[in-house]
Amino acid sequence: MGKIELLENKLVFQRRDEVTVIEAYGENCLRCRSTKNARVSDESWTLLSPKTTPKCEISGDESAATITNGIISAKIEAGNIWYGGIITYYRKGKEILKTKFEGDYTTRNLHKEGDNYQVKVIFNANKGEHFYGLGQEQEDLFDRKGSTCNLLHYNTKSALPVVYSSLGYGFFWNNPSPGRCELTNNHTMWVADSAYQADYLVYAGETPADTMKIYCDLTGYAPKFPEWAGGFWQCKLRYESQDELLEVAREYKKRQIPIDAIVIDYFHWTEQGEWKFDPKYWPDPKAMCDELKQMNIQPVVSIWPTINPKSENYMEMSEGNMLVRTENGQYGTFDFYGQQTFIDPMNPRTAKYVWEKVKKNYYDYGIKNFWLDEAEPEVHPQHFGNLKFYLGNGAQTAMLYPYYYVKMFYDGLKEVGEEEIISLTRAAYPGSQRYGALVWNGDIPSTFEALKVSVKSGLSMAMSGIPWWNSDIGGFLFGDIDSDYFRELIVRWFQFGLFCPVMRLHGARLKNKDYKPRNPGIIEPSGGNNEIWCFGEENYPVLKKIIELRERMKPYTKKHMDIASKTGKPIMRPMFFDYYEDEICYALDDQYMYGDDILFAPIVNQGEEQRKVYLPEGKWANVFDRKTYQGGQFVDCHAKLHEFIAFVKEGSEAVSIFDIL
Repeated sequence: MGKIELLENKLVFQRRDEVTVIEAYGENCLRCRSTKNARVSDESWTLLSPKTTPKCEISGDESAATITNGIISAKIEAGNIWYGGIITYYRKGKEILKTKFEGDYTTRNLHKEGDNYQVKVIFNANKGEHFYGLGQEQEDLFDRKGSTCNLLHYNTKSALPVVYSSLGYGFFWNNPSPGRCELTNNHTMWVADSAYQADYLVYAGETPADTMKIYCDLTGYAPKFPEWAGGFWQCKLRYESQDELLEVAREYKKRQIPIDAIVIDYFHWTEQGEWKFDPKYWPDPKAMCDELKQMNIQPVVSIWPTINPKSENYMEMSEGNMLVRTENGQYGTFDFYGQQTFIDPMNPRTAKYVWEKVKKNYYDYGIKNFWLDEAEPEVHPQHFGNLKFYLGNGAQTAMLYPYYYVKMFYDGLKEVGEEEIISLTRAAYPGSQRYGALVWNGDIPSTFEALKVSVKSGLSMAMSGIPWWNSDIGGFLFGDIDSDYFRELIVRWFQFGLFCPVMRLHGARLKNKDYKPRNPGIIEPSGGNNEIWCFGEENYPVLKKIIELRERMKPYTKKHMDIASKTGKPIMRPMFFDYYEDEICYALDDQYMYGDDILFAPIVNQGEEQRKVYLPEGKWANVFDRKTYQGGQFVDCHAKLHEFIAFVKEGSEAVSIFDIL
């Protein structure tokens, strides 16, 4: 039979095969660690040290004790040899979580190897509770209640093990092992497939914004957002040469279309793992960057973490243990133009080595912004236990890869004096936001279904502490730019992009009958055209006006990005974030707030021109006809293809943004 020890700011429960520590961790937050080993580990992974250590209230005895830290508290009961160690969490005295007895407690920690076990923490389900977060995946879900989620990354899926509950608390599962989260109707369960210990934090504020701020205190805030990044980004698969890229940039300027960034996508390099321009197609990168700078266009260059023995850097990196290694078998973990492996950014030596190559071959030419593709990393098969990283076996650490990947670039750019750092990346982990991670949702198809899911992905990432997010406008795969379907889709997606943290056009468009290859025989030739004048004469003025609106919106976007950097409050956020006392808002997954004053309701179904929109308390003005509505009701709204549905709070300065409509 176990017993509880009452210490300053913590409770320690111990019995055979279990040591549990519950302690205060900053304001209104409790951290729980529990292990089958003889002691808990102090490893924090990406978790930051608390800014303050508040004085907690500790009460009870060795059989039952309570720790209270602000509005959050926990009670642990020693119980008996059959039924004990039950932990109950409270927010302002109301029960929010309670560990659940499901058989012998020792079976929840199945031995894997060494001191690592499959670790499970199980809670009772709360009727009527809603959960939001867990990152992004191609699922038509925003409220995660009733669902399960595999905790692992792959292309289109970025798993962040953090949720916000409609009961007013946040939960962060601090284990970078691949695993699973079940938010089902019979229980809530968090699983790490191989870990030394269970490690999680429960925290709560008076409002969702307060709770998000606590989470950002735990994992970090996004840095200063570059004002230019709030404009329009032009991208395609791919510009094959310096000449082609500059032709497109010049054409945008000639047409007086606002453009702030243009992206140089993959295979501009000599070989995977060499991180430099192929001089055959990119003969003078400095001149290219100088011309783009004169046009006030930021160049963004794609970086892949893949490498193979053909790379001039392979042998040095391999022998220096700077690559992801395998426990069994040869180096290859990704077959793409030969067997590739991945660099290991968890290794400080790797980070320094690769950054020096990037600095010499890109930054010194004037490129300060990077697109970190393959950030999961994309390994096949997904046998994480066969991967060996600097920080340990992949079964325990694989989820950390995108965090260290973006950190490598942030640290390098900071070292050379850059202050406004933003990196487009295909995956994230808690804490990625503090290194300027701009996450997108991967290689999704060009369908209305993908557009609909992308709305939920963006809101889920916002509730996972990632305020910088975007999707490929138009989707990435299989877009036929000559079809009526795609030409309707691209307009509706542009409207969604207008109200996203970053607005970026991208896609591997199908090649039409008039397509002529520019560079026959090139590795990874370009997709079809993807500039806004290529989507039909009727669409062109519509898309141009949307981009002009985005340009007018930049001060508003920058203002709210600055708020996010200070408070964690995302610019793209669900309705309940601001209107948390309105029960209806917790069920709204297809409309959202863009900042404090703009409500956007995207149209995401083919052929649709009308939908219902819920207006919360206050008065709201339609941005097209300026008709005002009293909040607290659903209204029927209409929007032809060249229109969209958005409302602005009456009296807000944001109304003037839409004067050109």
